[in-house]
Amino acid sequence: MTHKKVAIVTGGNGGYGAGIAEVFKNNNINVWITGRNQKKLEATAERLGVNKIQADVTKIEDWDRVFETVVAQSGTVDYLINNAGGGINKSDLVDLSDDDILACVNINLTGVILGSKRAAQIMKKKRSGTIVNISSVVALEAWPGWTVYSAAKGGLEQFTKCLYAELRPFGARATLVTPSWGQTDFMINANMEEKPDDIRARTTKPTELGDLVLYVCKLPNHLWIQEVTMWPTVQEVVPL
Repeated sequence: MTHKKVAIVTGGNGGYGAGIAEVFKNNNINVWITGRNQKKLEATAERLGVNKIQADVTKIEDWDRVFETVVAQSGTVDYLINNAGGGINKSDLVDLSDDDILACVNINLTGVILGSKRAAQIMKKKRSGTIVNISSVVALEAWPGWTVYSAAKGGLEQFTKCLYAELRPFGARATLVTPSWGQTDFMINANMEEKPDDIRARTTKPTELGDLVLYVCKLPNHLWIQEVTMWPTVQEVVPL
């Protein structure tokens, strides 16, 4: 009997996370989503038909509870999708509060490291599994107002490469997936002006990113994608 693969998707109560969870669920994967907002988490889990755990990725005790719960109820973890993140507040460095700086680094980098540590312990032991870290194009290009967020996502890139180097001898993988504009609430949450509907409609759909993440996870075990970037063609970046 073949058992379903088990996936944890952080920040799964909306945006890219919900899209990834939906695609995984539709491909016969046992999905667990996490998020801080209990109301949104419950609504998304019910809509998609997936499992839910309220958790904050910046809290060590929440990560312990997530893995203890998933392993106890589903037996293992095959895929960890570190999607939770956010710009917190788009502003020049000198105008950011110290609390905003710490929050940005913690949710975009420290939280990923904490979760990846726990997933790696399982994957190294069973000699299989894939960790996918969701980054941002701000790690590749430089725009004003994104100093701390860019630094956190840039650190995420190097962390993922080093993590793969540690996992490779044990048959497990770590990959960086880097999206740009998408049909999410990122701009609103970062105190930015939302783009017009005709532009937003041509940006990346959450399920389109989900298709890419699923492809990365479903690759044969002898193959690995180091990193992949997805741009919507409506977004012009010159020079690229």
